[in-house]
Amino acid sequence: MDNLFGILIIAIIGFLFWQQRRQTELAQYYIEQRCKNMGLQMISFARGEQKLKDHHGEWGWRTVFVFEFSADGMDVYQGYIEMKRLRASYFYVPPHRIPEGCDY
Repeated sequence: MDNLFGILIIAIIGFLFWQQRRQTELAQYYIEQRCKNMGLQMISFARGEQKLKDHHGEWGWRTVFVFEFSADGMDVYQGYIEMKRLRASYFYVPPHRIPEGCDY
């Protein structure tokens, strides 16, 4: 019985690690796409905090990913994306310079 319990614990830990890895890859994809659509250059990307409430105060497990981007290659801004499960629930891009020649 102890062996079965140990195997179950290891399987749960493995599943959580795999889900967290998938969430990280999806967050990076969403950030890259948003930066590309806005004509920005993504500089870095990192996992931030994990929390039980979102920015509206609603309950649910959330992971925040922080990213840095540049509009003209000279400046650096920091934004974040909040992921709930495998979906982006909130995306924040701060006010920044608009690159020259951008039509949005």
